[in-house]
Parts: sequence; C-alpha cells; structure tokens
Amino acid sequence: MTTSRATVRSLRYYPIKACGGVTADRAAVTEAGLAHDRTFTVVDVDGVCLTQREHRTMAAIRVAISDDQLTVRHPAAGSLTFAVRREGTHIPVTVFKHVGHGIDQGDEAAEWFATVLGEPCRLARVPRDHRRQTSGLHVGTAGFADGHAVTVASLASLDELTARILERGGEPVPMDRFRVNVVLDGWTRSHAEDDVRSMSIGTAGFGYAKRDIRCQVTTIDQDRGEKAGPEPLRTLATYRRDTDGGVAFAMKAAVTRPGEIAVGDTVAVHEWASGESAR
Repeated sequence: MTTSRATVRSLRYYPIKACGGVTADRAAVTEAGLAHDRTFTVVDVDGVCLTQREHRTMAAIRVAISDDQLTVRHPAAGSLTFAVRREGTHIPVTVFKHVGHGIDQGDEAAEWFATVLGEPCRLARVPRDHRRQTSGLHVGTAGFADGHAVTVASLASLDELTARILERGGEPVPMDRFRVNVVLDGWTRSHAEDDVRSMSIGTAGFGYAKRDIRCQVTTIDQDRGEKAGPEPLRTLATYRRDTDGGVAFAMKAAVTRPGEIAVGDTVAVHEWASGESAR
C-alpha cells in the first residue's frame, strides 16, 4: 500500500485528563506518550476519573505546566498555581478498565476543582510506580489517558468529514474536537492513519493499536465547554461504523521507541496493514 508523504502539522498534549490542551512545536515522547500528556486526572470521592462526559465545562479549564508547577484557569474559579507533588498520599484512581492509584495534589487543588465542577473531587498525578498495559495490535503503556499512549489523525481525514458534514447542511468541526496528540498533513487519502502498522517520527517510534472509537465529547465546543450540536457523530455514523457499532476517527498508537518529535518532521511508515514495507 502506498500513499503520499506526510509531515507533522501540529502537536498537542493534555496535562490534565479532560481539560484543555497545550500546543507545542516539539515534544519529548515517553513510553506513555507525549511528555505531560494525561499525567493528571480529576477523580470523584470513589476515585473514578471525571471527564467531559459528565462535566462539559472541563474543556474550558486552561492548563500550563512546568516540571515543578501546574497552573489552572477557569472563569468560575479564577487561576491557581501550585507545586506538583510527585510523592505523598496515594488515592485510588479508576480510568475505565484501569484501576490503580495516583499521588494526591493537595487540598488547595481539590477545592479549586470542586468549585468548577460542583462536587467533591481530588486531583491525582501518575505515580512513579505506575503500571498499566494498553491493548491493541501493539501493546504499550499510558498515563491516565482513556486507553492508549498517543492519538494520531490526518488533515485528509478531517477534510473528508468536513465535506460530508457540509453536504448534509451541517457545521464543520475543528480538529480539537477529537483531542488528538499528533496531526499529520500531506496524505491525500483520508484515514490512511488507520492502515499504518509501524512508523517513526523524529527519533520516536509508534505502533498501531486500534482505531479510535469516538464519544459525545466530540460534540462539545472545546473553547467554551458547551454542547455544540450533533456533529461530528451524526455524519461519522453514516460512513465510519466500526465492528462494535461505534464510530471511528483517528487511530491510537503505542510508543515503540521513546524519543522526540517536532512540527515539520517527516513521517516514515515502515509497515502498512497490507504487510507492505516502506521502501
């Protein structure tokens, strides 16, 4: 299988699961994905992660992170900067099928998030002894992401979706609705990312895990944290049904070689789904 050459158009990581993302020109890639991606999660009193599925306003939480500080902002609570805790009290954390624990980030952070979300909650960080095996064709690990280390999508895929939405009289959606880590440009065939089995970008390597089955979060405006209508799920359902009945957009990957990637890097596909190796 052959397709045109792709390059990295943009990179984005999400320090706190379900909250706003951070755009980067380059990023370190760890075994668990882009550095800082889904390193933190907000959990309820039972340790279950809170997401935009229950709290749309989480999309409007802006996050900035350095090695030792985290800053969060939201119209309902103002801004808060606090020191990141890498050691300390362990609290239970459940992220879908993953059951583990995290490092509690203290009362001040907990109170800030409770003000925004309207319920008691805590902020947890991935602990040093975090152990999690992800599923799919290539297994790996991840922090507090839904299930996999990295999400990859191409602009060609978004272009096809946009054209189909417009044909139905709907409003196009931006790529940020899909909360993708790596956006690729240059492929002319839509959804070519579904057929990648092994690739490298910069000094990092990635292996295909599975297609990304989408949920209602894609219908939430990621700037305002509000429901924005039935798209893109309404249109994706007409041509992107997966075998389990869900609708797919983008692919999830495991990190096969940690390294560094940057905007403008060329994507080298080493193997496609057909078994063809790149020459």
